[in-house]
Amino acid sequence: MNTVDPVSEIQSLLARLAHLADDGTVEEYLSNFTEDAVWESSANPATGMAAQARTGVAEIEAGVRDRRASGIQGPGTATRHVLTTVAVTAPEGTETTATAYWTFFVETTTAPRLSSIGRYDDVLRLDGGVWRLARRTVTIG
Repeated sequence: MNTVDPVSEIQSLLARLAHLADDGTVEEYLSNFTEDAVWESSANPATGMAAQARTGVAEIEAGVRDRRASGIQGPGTATRHVLTTVAVTAPEGTETTATAYWTFFVETTTAPRLSSIGRYDDVLRLDGGVWRLARRTVTIG
């Protein structure tokens, strides 16, 4: 019997995604998404990232690999995604929502600097007994 509170599981999922964006493998990061996940983001002038809309794990993977190739995030980039004010709607079935503010720091090994700030609006789905991200809308500012 699973005694872990689903809200705690979802909060851990959101934290894990932030950690893996900075230090994990692409495969570890993607394992936290549903196969049909959607990832949307407004443009971020601070990082040079264009607005994006990606559907499905393969398209999300391409975006992750692009960001890593350009040095925006990932192992070795000295970046940190920091989540705050995480609000999870208590799930009543197999889907729920969460909202969190995020800050993005660069140059964390030398002179840490806040690069960007924004909001995640997420839809999460119970998938194979595990909570996964089904939709993320990233708003800058």
